[in-house]
Parts: sequence; C-alpha cells; structure tokens
Amino acid sequence: MTQTALTRSGVQYVTIGIDREIFAVEVEQVREILDLRPVSRVPNAPPFLAGMIDVRGQGVPVIDLRTKLGLLPVEPTEHTRIVVLEVPVGNRQITMGMIADRVIEVTSLAEHDLEPPPDVGVRWRSDYIRAIGRSGGAFVIVFDLSRLFSSEDAALMPSDFDPTMSE
Repeated sequence: MTQTALTRSGVQYVTIGIDREIFAVEVEQVREILDLRPVSRVPNAPPFLAGMIDVRGQGVPVIDLRTKLGLLPVEPTEHTRIVVLEVPVGNRQITMGMIADRVIEVTSLAEHDLEPPPDVGVRWRSDYIRAIGRSGGAFVIVFDLSRLFSSEDAALMPSDFDPTMSE
C-alpha cells in the first residue's frame, strides 16, 4: 500500500469492548486473539495481573483490563477474549495478554480524524488514551499502550517479564 493510500484509509485498529466503551489498539501491536482460557494465578501479583497463560510454549502474563481501568469485575461470557499484544515498555517489546469483554472488529481510523483525549469527563486516567476517534457513529478510544502498561507495571510482574531487568 502506498503512503498516499495509507493516509487516505487510515491506520488499522482492532476494536474491543470493555463495559459500554469501545477501545482500539493498532493491528501492528496485536499478535493474536484467543478465546478465554483458564489463567494461572501468580502469588503476590498486583490486582490488575489476572495471571499467566501458555501460548505455544511461551508464558504470557494476562492483564485484567477492567481492573486496570478501575471498572467493576464481571463474569466472563462467551464473547470474552484474550488479546495478545506486543507492548512497547521502555526500549523493549514485551508480550502480554489483556482480557476484553468482546472483540468487535478491525477498522481504519484516519489520523486526521483523531482528537486528543479530554482532560475531564472520562472514567479512567486520560494519560492511558492516545486519541479519540469515531467509527460507525460511535466514539472509539485509542489506547496508548506504552502508558497503559508502564515500566512500573512491568516491574510488578513476574521477573521473566520485567523489561527493566538486565539481560
């Protein structure tokens, strides 16, 4: 795809539903989408860390996105998914999953149609939000994954997944 075509069509995002909101993450950061499966708890983990899953032989930490956003927990449904992401944290990429109430679709959002997040009137920390766009008449909140999953959060996870530790 040429740069002109990319500019016209926008960037591709996977949209997910949490509560009554629609959030988006760039397709480039999504490794795969899994049906919900049992998650192994990690002792002394922070509340937002649901636990670990095995993805083709790799241990992957799973974040409870509702807890991370300060929303009340709900029982999983047949639509609940684990979105496995490659998240930029510091100068590294780490693999982690996040539990979403549902995965909606892949959609394009033109960069020129994205607006900065408001400073007031949102239910969660606005620094987690890169921008707000529209798709199909609904507002779509674009996550800033590097802020949503900071180095401080990564340091609270099992040491195998701490990008701040020396190699």
